[in-house]
Amino acid sequence: MKKLFLSLCLLFMFHPAILFSQTSGYKVSGLIKLGGKGWWDYTAVDVPVHRLYVSHDTKVHVIDLKANIVIGEISNLKGAHGIAFADEFGKGFISNGKNSSVTVFNLKTLKTIDIIHVTGKGPDAIVYEPFTHRVFSFNEISDNVTVIDAETDKVIGTIILDGRPEFPVSNNKGLMFVNLGNQNQIEEFSAITLKKIAEYPLAPGKEPTGLAMDVSHGVLFSGCDNKLMTILNATTGKIITTLPIGGSVDACAFDPVTKLAFSSNGEGTLTVIKEVSPIVFKIVDNIATSKGFRTMALDPINHNVYLIGMLGGKNNSKSFGVLVLEKD
Repeated sequence: MKKLFLSLCLLFMFHPAILFSQTSGYKVSGLIKLGGKGWWDYTAVDVPVHRLYVSHDTKVHVIDLKANIVIGEISNLKGAHGIAFADEFGKGFISNGKNSSVTVFNLKTLKTIDIIHVTGKGPDAIVYEPFTHRVFSFNEISDNVTVIDAETDKVIGTIILDGRPEFPVSNNKGLMFVNLGNQNQIEEFSAITLKKIAEYPLAPGKEPTGLAMDVSHGVLFSGCDNKLMTILNATTGKIITTLPIGGSVDACAFDPVTKLAFSSNGEGTLTVIKEVSPIVFKIVDNIATSKGFRTMALDPINHNVYLIGMLGGKNNSKSFGVLVLEKD
């Protein structure tokens, strides 16, 4: 409790703006300190066991979200980026950008099971597609995707993309969507046949990074670097609307229960958008967080938002951690 109190005091010292009320009901409630040097990238929630995984260069921190404490780590990684979970097989998958591999680990013991070499360079985002039981590693440098059988850990195919992949999402029924950051568009392909289906322009959105999906209504939320959230119909590829968001967006998320979409912005804000209906959207909040806290995960069970970064600048390794935002 004392540690949480000190963390909150530190947070408020840096950002007194978080003390005012928010129309979305979200507010900063704490900071889970991780410490250590090195850059970070993706964070992800393993929903069935209520754990948060945070990539941190040579390791991935594992946090128990019931108690908000670190319970372990996966080490000896080579430039850790994304984390994906195949809970039905008891496995997790981590993309290693520096040696173009994927680390397979046991979700219970956190021990490494296997190392898979991808069919490209610079694996970054990674996702498990439950309909096909396949893992997709999006290789940023080579503009392709390595497809892995989650049960056997065998590479079963490669998909050539038309540009640099950023965030991907699945509709959980065999369709995949991925932002192409240097092409200003979303590419759709089949997780079953591994064939390209379509490309969807995001203009006026430029340099898309974060991507989220309302699976039930087939809506895509693409966070673009020119301070726009481009919202599309996933069936037709048509743009429904665009809304202004904060600068330096990285991740996006959508909560199917609250019907809220989020963009985590490196400028130090969290933009919150309400899905009034599948064709009507409005901004309900821009919450002050902390500069550089651009990576995000959403827990769909407790509805908390988790942002990753460093308080006090990139060299302040003691303040590296997870900013927790709770809904009233």
